[in-house]
Amino acid sequence: MTDLPTAPLHLGQSSALPASPEAAVLDYVPNPRPGKPYLVRFTAPEFTSLCPVTGQPDFAHLVIDYAPGATIVESKSLKLFLGAFRNHAAFHEDCTVGIGERLFAEMDPVWLRIGGYWYPRGGIPIDVFWQSGEPPAGLWLPAQDVPGYRGRG
Repeated sequence: MTDLPTAPLHLGQSSALPASPEAAVLDYVPNPRPGKPYLVRFTAPEFTSLCPVTGQPDFAHLVIDYAPGATIVESKSLKLFLGAFRNHAAFHEDCTVGIGERLFAEMDPVWLRIGGYWYPRGGIPIDVFWQSGEPPAGLWLPAQDVPGYRGRG
């Protein structure tokens, strides 16, 4: 985790969608409840990226859960980061795990997991899961509650 900027770059500012996930800057702010075990959940039910083979759009419902350490991710910067995948070509596994690894590396939470529930292409839905390790003892860990594919709705 690098030093926190003096102020978030995106919050309260007009921010264009980054050209790529690599170009996206995620803002982190101090955890308002340091030392308290709690879970933060972000859901992105309309995540999109591109198939690296066909260039066709792929759609997923992402669920990101984390137990904060010293910082929390600012939600607008996360939205811009996830939106930067719109024109990014990568396999489902690479998108899902890459998002989790980047957040874990930069934010340095106590624990993080991501579930990528991908809508079918070619008749097969692909669900991808990654977590940083065992969840902390005593942390309430709700189910992600994204149903198995039956129209995903």
